[in-house]
Amino acid sequence: MSRKKSAAGSANIAQNRQATHEYFIEERFEAGLVLEGWEVKSLRAGKAQLKESYVVLKNGEAWLFGAHFSPLPSASTHVQPDPTRTRKLLLHAEELSRLIGQVERKGYTLVPLSLYWKQGRAKLEIGLAHGKKQHDKRAAEKERDWEREKQRVMRRG
Repeated sequence: MSRKKSAAGSANIAQNRQATHEYFIEERFEAGLVLEGWEVKSLRAGKAQLKESYVVLKNGEAWLFGAHFSPLPSASTHVQPDPTRTRKLLLHAEELSRLIGQVERKGYTLVPLSLYWKQGRAKLEIGLAHGKKQHDKRAAEKERDWEREKQRVMRRG
């Protein structure tokens, strides 16, 4: 029982916090990643960053661009690690066809939200999203500040 709790606590590898600020997330999907050995090791060490990454659909496949997986110094000498290499995402065919339709016809975009472990495999949560305008961002910020202020008042009195 205690082993499961510790595994669940460290299941999250990286999050893209900027995504929820920049986009309205309509739907969320879970995708597998095609990784090399050194990338898995660096993920286990928590050396991943999704901040400036994005998902592109090409030739009926999903690809992760711009994600940075820092190679460990103990990486193999005969492998040349590329921290920002393009990685293929694994999705079901129905999900892919639906996403392609949404992105091409309705003007949505795909944004990586979080990277985590699930049953020993690295998974990427991607969101079907559309961009926020500046006034939407301001309204969301005001709402967040108001929620914080309400919590402060509730704690005091």
